[in-house]
Amino acid sequence: MSDDPVVRVRGLRTQFGSHVVHDGLDLDLKRGEILGVVGGSGTGKSVLLRAIVGLEAVQAGTIDVLGQRIGTLSGAERRALEQRWGVMFQDGALFSSLTVRENVEVPLNAVPGLTPEQRRGLAELKVSMAGLPWKANGNVPSDLSGGMRKRAGLARALALDPEILFLDEPTAGLDPIGATAFDTLIVTLRDALNLSVFLVTHDLDTLHACCDRVAVLAERRVLTTGTMAEMLQVDHPWVHEYFHGPRARAAVTKD
Repeated sequence: MSDDPVVRVRGLRTQFGSHVVHDGLDLDLKRGEILGVVGGSGTGKSVLLRAIVGLEAVQAGTIDVLGQRIGTLSGAERRALEQRWGVMFQDGALFSSLTVRENVEVPLNAVPGLTPEQRRGLAELKVSMAGLPWKANGNVPSDLSGGMRKRAGLARALALDPEILFLDEPTAGLDPIGATAFDTLIVTLRDALNLSVFLVTHDLDTLHACCDRVAVLAERRVLTTGTMAEMLQVDHPWVHEYFHGPRARAAVTKD
Protein backbone atom coordinates (compact mmCIF):
# COMPACT_ATOMS: atom_id res chain seq x y z
CA MET A 1 0.00 0.00 0.00
CA SER A 2 1.24 3.49 -0.84
CA ASP A 3 0.01 6.98 -0.01
CA ASP A 4 -0.61 7.60 -3.71
CA PRO A 5 -4.42 8.05 -4.00
CA VAL A 6 -6.19 6.23 -6.81
CA VAL A 7 -9.42 8.01 -5.85
CA ARG A 8 -9.38 11.62 -4.66
CA VAL A 9 -12.63 13.38 -3.72
CA ARG A 10 -12.62 17.04 -2.71
CA GLY A 11 -15.49 19.33 -1.69
CA LEU A 12 -18.17 16.92 -2.88
CA ARG A 13 -21.79 18.03 -2.70
CA THR A 14 -24.63 15.73 -3.71
CA GLN A 15 -28.32 16.32 -3.26
CA PHE A 16 -31.71 15.13 -4.41
CA GLY A 17 -34.06 18.06 -4.71
CA SER A 18 -33.72 20.01 -1.48
CA HIS A 19 -32.23 17.05 0.39
CA VAL A 20 -28.45 17.44 0.71
CA VAL A 21 -26.65 14.12 1.14
CA HIS A 22 -23.01 15.25 1.11
CA ASP A 23 -21.61 18.75 1.58
CA GLY A 24 -17.88 19.46 1.49
CA LEU A 25 -16.91 15.79 1.54
CA ASP A 26 -13.22 14.89 1.14
CA LEU A 27 -11.91 11.35 0.77
CA ASP A 28 -8.87 9.46 -0.55
CA LEU A 29 -8.54 5.81 -1.51
CA LYS A 30 -4.85 4.91 -1.40
CA ARG A 31 -3.26 2.58 -3.88
CA GLY A 32 -3.30 -1.02 -2.66
CA GLU A 33 -5.51 -0.47 0.38
CA ILE A 34 -8.91 -1.78 1.38
CA LEU A 35 -10.90 1.21 2.61
CA GLY A 36 -14.08 0.48 4.55
CA VAL A 37 -16.79 3.17 4.27
CA VAL A 38 -19.31 3.17 7.12
CA GLY A 39 -22.03 5.44 8.41
CA GLY A 40 -25.55 5.53 9.74
CA SER A 41 -28.62 5.00 7.60
CA GLY A 42 -29.09 7.83 5.13
CA THR A 43 -25.50 9.10 5.25
CA GLY A 44 -25.04 8.34 1.55
CA LYS A 45 -22.50 5.52 1.50
CA SER A 46 -23.83 3.98 -1.70
CA VAL A 47 -24.51 7.43 -3.17
CA LEU A 48 -20.83 8.24 -2.67
CA LEU A 49 -19.77 5.06 -4.45
CA ARG A 50 -22.12 5.78 -7.33
CA ALA A 51 -20.90 9.37 -7.58
CA ILE A 52 -17.29 8.23 -7.82
CA VAL A 53 -18.07 5.89 -10.71
CA GLY A 54 -20.19 8.54 -12.42
CA LEU A 55 -23.64 7.07 -11.82
CA GLU A 56 -24.86 9.97 -9.67
CA ALA A 57 -24.71 13.63 -10.59
CA VAL A 58 -22.80 15.90 -8.23
CA GLN A 59 -23.59 19.53 -7.54
CA ALA A 60 -20.11 20.65 -6.51
CA GLY A 61 -16.61 19.36 -5.91
CA THR A 62 -14.17 17.20 -7.84
CA ILE A 63 -13.62 13.47 -8.19
CA ASP A 64 -10.34 12.18 -9.62
CA VAL A 65 -9.94 8.48 -10.37
CA LEU A 66 -6.56 7.16 -11.47
CA GLY A 67 -5.49 10.71 -12.21
CA GLN A 68 -8.47 11.55 -14.41
CA ARG A 69 -11.28 13.91 -13.46
CA ILE A 70 -14.76 12.43 -13.56
CA GLY A 71 -17.20 14.66 -15.39
CA THR A 72 -14.67 16.19 -17.78
CA LEU A 73 -13.85 13.17 -19.93
CA SER A 74 -14.92 12.54 -23.49
CA GLY A 75 -17.01 9.47 -24.20
CA ALA A 76 -14.00 7.46 -25.35
CA GLU A 77 -11.91 8.57 -22.36
CA ARG A 78 -14.72 7.67 -20.00
CA ARG A 79 -15.12 4.19 -21.50
CA ALA A 80 -11.38 3.58 -21.25
CA LEU A 81 -11.37 4.62 -17.59
CA GLU A 82 -14.36 2.43 -16.77
CA GLN A 83 -12.36 -0.58 -17.95
CA ARG A 84 -9.88 0.11 -15.14
CA TRP A 85 -12.41 -0.40 -12.34
CA GLY A 86 -14.98 -3.04 -11.42
CA VAL A 87 -18.18 -2.58 -9.43
CA MET A 88 -20.09 -5.15 -7.41
CA PHE A 89 -23.49 -3.74 -6.50
CA GLN A 90 -25.32 -4.75 -3.35
CA ASP A 91 -27.83 -7.01 -5.09
CA GLY A 92 -25.37 -8.37 -7.65
CA ALA A 93 -27.21 -6.58 -10.50
CA LEU A 94 -26.98 -9.68 -12.68
CA PHE A 95 -28.95 -10.12 -15.89
CA SER A 96 -31.59 -12.68 -14.93
CA SER A 97 -31.88 -14.22 -18.40
CA LEU A 98 -28.12 -14.81 -18.78
CA THR A 99 -26.04 -17.58 -17.27
CA VAL A 100 -23.29 -16.69 -14.82
CA ARG A 101 -20.66 -17.07 -17.51
CA GLU A 102 -22.65 -14.92 -19.93
CA ASN A 103 -23.03 -12.25 -17.25
CA VAL A 104 -19.27 -12.17 -16.78
CA GLU A 105 -18.77 -12.02 -20.55
CA VAL A 106 -20.81 -8.80 -20.83
CA PRO A 107 -17.88 -6.46 -19.99
CA LEU A 108 -15.58 -8.57 -22.15
CA ASN A 109 -17.77 -7.91 -25.18
CA ALA A 110 -16.36 -4.36 -25.24
CA VAL A 111 -12.77 -5.62 -25.62
CA PRO A 112 -11.77 -5.62 -29.30
CA GLY A 113 -10.06 -8.63 -30.79
CA LEU A 114 -11.32 -11.30 -28.40
CA THR A 115 -12.78 -14.39 -29.99
CA PRO A 116 -15.90 -16.01 -28.49
CA GLU A 117 -13.70 -18.83 -27.22
CA GLN A 118 -11.34 -16.37 -25.51
CA ARG A 119 -14.23 -14.51 -23.89
CA ARG A 120 -15.65 -17.78 -22.64
CA GLY A 121 -12.31 -18.89 -21.22
CA LEU A 122 -11.67 -15.56 -19.49
CA ALA A 123 -15.17 -15.53 -18.02
CA GLU A 124 -14.77 -19.03 -16.65
CA LEU A 125 -11.45 -18.02 -15.10
CA LYS A 126 -13.06 -15.06 -13.31
CA VAL A 127 -15.89 -17.28 -12.06
CA SER A 128 -13.29 -19.59 -10.58
CA MET A 129 -11.37 -16.68 -9.05
CA ALA A 130 -14.57 -15.57 -7.31
CA GLY A 131 -14.77 -18.94 -5.59
CA LEU A 132 -17.64 -20.47 -7.55
CA PRO A 133 -17.62 -24.09 -8.77
CA TRP A 134 -17.18 -24.68 -12.50
CA LYS A 135 -20.78 -25.88 -12.91
CA ALA A 136 -22.03 -22.45 -11.79
CA ASN A 137 -21.00 -21.07 -15.19
CA GLY A 138 -24.13 -22.58 -16.72
CA ASN A 139 -26.55 -21.50 -13.99
CA VAL A 140 -28.85 -18.49 -14.26
CA PRO A 141 -29.04 -16.20 -11.20
CA SER A 142 -32.32 -17.70 -9.98
CA ASP A 143 -30.54 -21.06 -9.60
CA LEU A 144 -28.04 -19.59 -7.15
CA SER A 145 -28.05 -18.86 -3.44
CA GLY A 146 -27.62 -15.27 -2.30
CA GLY A 147 -23.95 -15.85 -1.53
CA MET A 148 -23.32 -17.40 -4.93
CA ARG A 149 -25.03 -14.48 -6.67
CA LYS A 150 -22.70 -12.10 -4.84
CA ARG A 151 -19.71 -14.12 -6.00
CA ALA A 152 -21.07 -14.05 -9.56
CA GLY A 153 -21.33 -10.26 -9.27
CA LEU A 154 -17.75 -10.19 -8.02
CA ALA A 155 -16.61 -12.32 -10.96
CA ARG A 156 -18.18 -9.82 -13.37
CA ALA A 157 -16.51 -6.94 -11.51
CA LEU A 158 -13.16 -8.70 -12.04
CA ALA A 159 -13.78 -9.39 -15.73
CA LEU A 160 -11.51 -6.65 -17.12
CA ASP A 161 -8.65 -7.07 -14.59
CA PRO A 162 -9.47 -3.80 -12.82
CA GLU A 163 -7.10 -1.70 -10.75
CA ILE A 164 -9.91 -0.58 -8.41
CA LEU A 165 -12.72 -2.70 -7.03
CA PHE A 166 -15.87 -1.01 -5.69
CA LEU A 167 -17.95 -3.25 -3.41
CA ASP A 168 -21.36 -2.21 -2.07
CA GLU A 169 -22.30 -4.20 1.07
CA PRO A 170 -20.65 -7.41 -0.17
CA THR A 171 -21.53 -9.47 2.92
CA ALA A 172 -25.05 -8.13 3.54
CA GLY A 173 -27.51 -10.99 3.97
CA LEU A 174 -24.86 -13.70 4.19
CA ASP A 175 -24.65 -16.17 7.04
CA PRO A 176 -21.58 -15.83 9.29
CA ILE A 177 -19.66 -18.63 7.56
CA GLY A 178 -20.37 -17.24 4.10
CA ALA A 179 -19.51 -13.70 5.19
CA THR A 180 -16.19 -14.83 6.69
CA ALA A 181 -15.31 -16.69 3.50
CA PHE A 182 -16.13 -13.61 1.42
CA ASP A 183 -13.98 -11.41 3.67
CA THR A 184 -11.06 -13.80 3.19
CA LEU A 185 -11.60 -13.81 -0.57
CA ILE A 186 -11.51 -10.00 -0.74
CA VAL A 187 -8.14 -9.86 1.02
CA THR A 188 -6.76 -12.72 -1.09
CA LEU A 189 -7.79 -11.01 -4.33
CA ARG A 190 -6.40 -7.67 -3.19
CA ASP A 191 -3.03 -9.23 -2.44
CA ALA A 192 -2.92 -11.42 -5.55
CA LEU A 193 -4.12 -8.81 -8.05
CA ASN A 194 -2.70 -5.64 -6.41
CA LEU A 195 -6.17 -4.14 -6.17
CA SER A 196 -7.33 -1.00 -4.41
CA VAL A 197 -10.71 -1.69 -2.79
CA PHE A 198 -13.48 0.78 -1.89
CA LEU A 199 -15.78 -1.22 0.37
CA VAL A 200 -19.14 0.09 1.60
CA THR A 201 -20.24 -1.97 4.59
CA HIS A 202 -22.01 -1.97 7.94
CA ASP A 203 -20.41 -5.28 8.96
CA LEU A 204 -17.98 -4.86 11.85
CA ASP A 205 -16.53 -8.31 11.23
CA THR A 206 -15.66 -7.24 7.68
CA LEU A 207 -13.99 -4.08 8.96
CA HIS A 208 -11.83 -6.11 11.33
CA ALA A 209 -11.03 -8.83 8.78
CA CYS A 210 -10.40 -6.74 5.67
CA CYS A 211 -9.89 -3.06 6.06
CA ASP A 212 -6.61 -1.16 6.29
CA ARG A 213 -8.49 2.05 7.03
CA VAL A 214 -12.05 3.09 7.78
CA ALA A 215 -13.86 6.25 6.64
CA VAL A 216 -16.87 7.32 8.71
CA LEU A 217 -19.65 9.27 6.98
CA ALA A 218 -21.60 11.57 9.27
CA GLU A 219 -22.92 15.12 9.19
CA ARG A 220 -22.85 15.10 5.34
CA ARG A 221 -19.10 14.54 5.12
CA VAL A 222 -16.30 12.16 6.01
CA LEU A 223 -16.11 12.78 9.72
CA THR A 224 -12.88 10.85 10.26
CA THR A 225 -10.61 8.24 8.69
CA GLY A 226 -8.12 5.91 10.27
CA THR A 227 -7.33 2.37 11.31
CA MET A 228 -9.70 0.34 13.44
CA ALA A 229 -7.49 1.09 16.45
CA GLU A 230 -7.70 4.82 15.71
CA MET A 231 -11.49 4.63 15.46
CA LEU A 232 -11.62 3.58 19.11
CA GLN A 233 -10.10 6.93 20.08
CA VAL A 234 -12.57 9.15 18.20
CA ASP A 235 -14.68 11.30 20.50
CA HIS A 236 -17.96 11.48 18.59
CA PRO A 237 -21.26 9.98 19.82
CA TRP A 238 -22.08 7.90 16.73
CA VAL A 239 -18.51 6.76 16.17
CA HIS A 240 -18.12 5.82 19.83
CA GLU A 241 -21.36 3.83 19.90
CA TYR A 242 -20.57 2.06 16.63
CA PHE A 243 -17.05 1.02 17.53
CA HIS A 244 -17.63 0.41 21.27
CA GLY A 245 -21.15 -1.07 21.26
CA PRO A 246 -22.07 -4.72 21.91
CA ARG A 247 -21.69 -5.77 18.27
CA ALA A 248 -18.28 -4.12 18.13
CA ARG A 249 -17.17 -5.97 21.24
CA ALA A 250 -18.41 -9.23 19.74
CA ALA A 251 -16.45 -8.60 16.54
CA VAL A 252 -13.27 -7.93 18.50
CA THR A 253 -13.83 -11.09 20.57
CA LYS A 254 -14.01 -13.15 17.35
CA ASP A 255 -10.54 -11.94 16.43
